[in-house]
Amino acid sequence: MTIPDSLLDILCCPVSHEPLRPLERKRLNALNRAIEAGNVQFVDGSAVEGALGEALIRRDGKVVYAVDQGVPVLLPDRGIGTTQLEDF
Repeated sequence: MTIPDSLLDILCCPVSHEPLRPLERKRLNALNRAIEAGNVQFVDGSAVEGALGEALIRRDGKVVYAVDQGVPVLLPDRGIGTTQLEDF
């Protein structure tokens, strides 16, 4: 399920209030490979334990938020910092 453009226009990061955009497929695949290898943590330090079907990324590219069954999970502790990912 894809997030409608009308919703994307109003979504923003709950911490920085920067706009969010869909994470492109190439980067989503790279993130999922890192998740499968057990190398990815949420901001709260807990491990990300399942591949993401969809995700949103902050405009500055520093934080990714999962989209679960079409619903963006915009909780500050459930963000995924991209600095922990190589070649992202």
